[in-house]
Amino acid sequence: MPSKEATAPPTEFIDVAGRAVHYTAAGDGPPVLLLHGLDRSLADWAPLQAALPDHRLIAIDIPGFGRSQPLPECRLASLAGHVERVLDRLGLTSAVHVVGNSLGGAIAMQLTAHAPARVSSLTLLSSAGFGREVTWALRILDLPLLWRLLLRPDEGNARLTERSLFHDPDFATPERIAAALALARREGAARTLRQVARELGTWRGVRSSWRTKLLAEVSALVTPTLVVWGTHDRILPARHLINAASALPRARTHLFARTGHLPQIERAEETAALLSSFWSDL
Repeated sequence: MPSKEATAPPTEFIDVAGRAVHYTAAGDGPPVLLLHGLDRSLADWAPLQAALPDHRLIAIDIPGFGRSQPLPECRLASLAGHVERVLDRLGLTSAVHVVGNSLGGAIAMQLTAHAPARVSSLTLLSSAGFGREVTWALRILDLPLLWRLLLRPDEGNARLTERSLFHDPDFATPERIAAALALARREGAARTLRQVARELGTWRGVRSSWRTKLLAEVSALVTPTLVVWGTHDRILPARHLINAASALPRARTHLFARTGHLPQIERAEETAALLSSFWSDL
């Protein structure tokens, strides 16, 4: 059976507007910016980086997550603005391919809407923004008492969280569970998680206000777009892919069978092939 882990490339820190940003870059070729999901880290991109050596894949820890310092406010616009400054700091002044997963997809769309000249293509993997439905674990972040009771940063919750991200439970490896627990226990982690989650949603689900506005802005652009989902996504349901096709009628779509919320891990080789085909057609 193939390994469920990928060797992560070395990481570095850069100063962006006075705040440390943790990032990694691997491969040679056209640059690709990778944006992870809520309460995740750049480690989620290691399998894809290994599978796409003919592109320069740059993964960052979004401000406030992983090992990057937080911003004073965790709004979608401020996160996207900081990502644009990261591109400047890395000398990426021409347009790059942008790939976002979950929260990273929403940030990628915000970046595209605000600075379309910086984005040569947009790929959304199980992206936030296409429907109200979301896992209960994120809804209760709007309910402090339940959140403190049910989402304590302990090994049991880390294991449950990690397993919820995959269709194949073997991908919830001990190493990924340990990494998830370490992320949950980092200083300021809970505060950033709650700020971002409450910015985007409530206990009822993902807010429609920002979704409606952002999708209207992105749909008005001509940026080549690919939207990908997994049939067994338990965080953001696969039916959101139907919503995405309706909201972004010019976008390509793809649905992976027997796949959860992180296709870049669970279907790394297939996702790499999908991206290569998409980019080669541009």
